[in-house]
Amino acid sequence: MTTKKLYVKETMGFYWRFLKKYKISLFLVIACTVVSSAAGVTVPLYLKQMVDLFSSSASIVGVLPALYKVFWIIVVLRFIQFLSRRAEMFADSYFCSKTMSDIGNFAFAYLHRHSFTFFNNNFVGSLVKRVNRFVRSFESLNDRILFNVADMVLEIAIVMGVLFYRNLYLGLALLVWTALYVVISVFYNRFRIKYDIMRSEADSAVSGVLADTITNHVNVKLFNGYEKEKTYFKDTQAKFSKLQLFSWYTDSAFDAFQAFFAFLLEGVLMYIGIQLWQVGKFTAGDLMLIQAYVITVVQNIWNFGRVVRNIYSDLSEAAEMTEILVAPHEIKDIPGAKDLKVGEGKIEFKDVGFNYHETRSILKKFNLEINGGQKIALVGPSGAGKSTLVKLLLRMHDVSAGKVLIDGQNISKVTQESLWQNISLVPQDPILFHRTLRENIRYGRFDATDEEVEAAAKLAHCHEFIAGLSDTYDTYVGERGVKLSGGERQRVAIARSILKNAPILFLDEATSSLDSESEHFIQDALNILMKGKTVIMIAHRLSTIMSADRILVIDKGTVAEDGTHTQLLKKKGGLYKKLWDLQAGGFIK
Repeated sequence: MTTKKLYVKETMGFYWRFLKKYKISLFLVIACTVVSSAAGVTVPLYLKQMVDLFSSSASIVGVLPALYKVFWIIVVLRFIQFLSRRAEMFADSYFCSKTMSDIGNFAFAYLHRHSFTFFNNNFVGSLVKRVNRFVRSFESLNDRILFNVADMVLEIAIVMGVLFYRNLYLGLALLVWTALYVVISVFYNRFRIKYDIMRSEADSAVSGVLADTITNHVNVKLFNGYEKEKTYFKDTQAKFSKLQLFSWYTDSAFDAFQAFFAFLLEGVLMYIGIQLWQVGKFTAGDLMLIQAYVITVVQNIWNFGRVVRNIYSDLSEAAEMTEILVAPHEIKDIPGAKDLKVGEGKIEFKDVGFNYHETRSILKKFNLEINGGQKIALVGPSGAGKSTLVKLLLRMHDVSAGKVLIDGQNISKVTQESLWQNISLVPQDPILFHRTLRENIRYGRFDATDEEVEAAAKLAHCHEFIAGLSDTYDTYVGERGVKLSGGERQRVAIARSILKNAPILFLDEATSSLDSESEHFIQDALNILMKGKTVIMIAHRLSTIMSADRILVIDKGTVAEDGTHTQLLKKKGGLYKKLWDLQAGGFIK
């Protein structure tokens, strides 16, 4: 997914949606910022008076009361600045942390509502980085706008007002200088933004490659891919490094421009001051005032250039996630969708059409009826459409034409949560959470007791190996369940489905990773689990589906053959018989 725009309006819209929940804290921050900036910029006015009093020709006794008065005013102003800045920090910390939490929760919830296809097309590492960047970008933008941009605007506005009050030429000089600087900065940053976006995308690509190779570390080792992957990562990293270097070079060039521009401002104001001093309109206090204000303006403006670049950078990083957040969910509940009510468990495919791509048609006017309580096995060559049927039933994809019904209810018109609640899945390669075995099994039913979890584990014959672990059911299984063998993961997945006890059961090579002894025990557990349920099995090992009520041979998106194991073996020249003969090969009598 390539980011082609910055999504400024959309990103700020998302941030404001959650920020406005904390209006009181936000108002307090803004008010404290105004007070703090005003107090800080007012101090040099009284420092000017103090310098003028020091340089006065009057006696010390005559000047001293005025000096003390100015001194205490400065002390009070600094104390006000201190208090308001502290209150600003506390209020900002409160609403910023709350807003970041809300934004993170929203991004998590919206991301998980995207379709199965979406996740298949995106790297896990890249998605994780996008969510984290989106949250962190709010924090960065908040700090830059409140503590840099707001302070800059307030302080420069006050300084400009004071200089205009002191002398028209001083004010005009600062106004022209500020306007020129802002215009140049805006044009420079507009030029930079496309490279910032490219850099963010290159950074995400590095994360994606890193996550992909770590996930496939076994393949990298066993297929001698170390050198290839090292080169691939190096090339990807080089693209990011090149863009990062360009970014740093351009930053250094602009910093040099800022330094020259700051020197120019100071020189112009000092020159005007000299001219005013010649005609008696400029004092030693004014010199101190000008110097203090030049430092204030230059510090703010210097930061402004960097802040604007960082704001664009933050927006470009947030844009990658914003693109996901503005993209509509591919599969979603219709307005007013009702919960699926399953009684008999009858499944119907009526004139179903489906294609993954415009040029790849999988099903066309496909019809199939599965009575409630039937055990159906789907067999056939790879790519024939077996898995597609189940994916359509689970609404991993929506049909292109026709409809899929469960007990007469169109699954596209019921809530997805209720659909998934009524279907148990035991996949060929179960993926577990990096949580305890107890938590992984309980995922089948969150309110299950420990006793119910253990009962399901015993039925699935995974209690035996769990009891042998040092932490038993509190053992963490590692990322994706890597600490368990394939057979152990599959038994945990079966225990999870036993606990769920949904009326419709889908088994995708559910015993493929088990040894013969374990398979025997699991088959017994599955026989218990399948009682009274509508069961769909996908199997390449035909010996595991001999007892199915119906075996459907799927070929080229159609039901080529339909019958029991015995009936299909009697069909001369049949596809099922050919597959059986190939697998039996003299081993199955």
